Amino acid sequence: MVSYLCREESRAKKAAAREKKDLCGGKRSSREGGGSARRRRGLYGEIFINLPLIKLSGNGREKCENIDICGRGGYNKTMNVYLDYAATTPVRREVREAMLPFLTDNFGNPDSLHAFGRRAAYAVAEARAKIAEICGVSAGEVYFTSGGTEADNQAVRCLGEGRALVSAIEHAAVLSAAPMRAGGSEVFPVNGNGACDLNGLAARADAGAGLVCLMAVNNETGCVQPVEEAAKLTKTRNILLFCDCVQAACSQDLREILRHADAISLSAHKIGGAKGTGALIVKKGVRLAPLIAGGEQERGLRGGTLNVAGIAGFARALELAQAEREEFCAQTGARRDLFEALLRQNWGDGVRFDGENRAPNISHVTFARGGDAFLNALDLKGVAASGGAACSAHASLPSHVMLAMGRSEAEAKRGVRFSFGRETTEEEVRFAARTVGELLRG
Repeated sequence: MVSYLCREESRAKKAAAREKKDLCGGKRSSREGGGSARRRRGLYGEIFINLPLIKLSGNGREKCENIDICGRGGYNKTMNVYLDYAATTPVRREVREAMLPFLTDNFGNPDSLHAFGRRAAYAVAEARAKIAEICGVSAGEVYFTSGGTEADNQAVRCLGEGRALVSAIEHAAVLSAAPMRAGGSEVFPVNGNGACDLNGLAARADAGAGLVCLMAVNNETGCVQPVEEAAKLTKTRNILLFCDCVQAACSQDLREILRHADAISLSAHKIGGAKGTGALIVKKGVRLAPLIAGGEQERGLRGGTLNVAGIAGFARALELAQAEREEFCAQTGARRDLFEALLRQNWGDGVRFDGENRAPNISHVTFARGGDAFLNALDLKGVAASGGAACSAHASLPSHVMLAMGRSEAEAKRGVRFSFGRETTEEEVRFAARTVGELLRG
């Protein structure tokens, strides 16, 4: 079986190499360049699939091939800048290396009793222990999930009892799951700077409340929430505190958050891990019910075969993210400050930077004119940014976060989130700021 898999892997590598040769200097199709681009009908209409291939290399990028979108020109051929790291991050080399053995030779199911299964089970146990050590909890408090959304859903619907109090700026995974909670739910407000309104929370934290959901870092504005202050309030009322830490793991101290929170959620792909892997960490003694039935995995609280490769990579990604946190904050903070300084210098009152007490890697900017058309124009100029959470990118609705902060519907549609990563260079920041300026002038 192993030799068969190796042969299949070899064939796949050769096929990928031939495809790359075709796209990177081999014979060009007549459909590339001046002709019509190949199209494929997708969920959101026509999808153009002749996009430039980008190779991430260190702190820079190499473009394998400059292929016009639609063959009509207009796509940037000199530089492609990714400023959407809050949506997802590239898988780090160290993470790929940690994952590879479980995608090839050690492919066993961790629930199988034979040697292949035992090797996989050991890898899961090792990753669980590492994540627990990083977060300052015990291994039995770590539950693996398919990502942040599943972890959020299980926390909101299955932690403790009673009504859930949910901040108005939570991720859609939390806000959408809250009405499904057996004890019901209620939303509490934030102030105009994007921070939790503690008075509003206190007014709702009565005897019927059993859970407060307050994210550690908002995924749109980067606003760091007052977790410690909220915990003081919840503990005196015997209410559980759950913190969505999906956006916080790259910049905040998870051990410190877990000193105050009863449970947190995490996602691998926000910190250099692979998509499809996450975790829910629940303190010992906190009641947790299963969300997904179907097996005895995760101590009977999460059915389904575990993603061994993803979990091994997740542990390595989290280890690196927390170890490099101070360096990450200094580097991304410098990039963001430069970006905002360049915009402020050239546009002054024409731009507004939303929120206060922000994580260093996120800049949410409201422009005098913006929206989907502005984002599309940025993309065609070679700058990738977003209007907010990637999960809601296909819904042309005003940002619920901006609305909660008191913005009008028109303003809430004109925001753009620029987010910076460890790979972001100063050259890219200057290019992005210049491109934004060109579009605003146009």
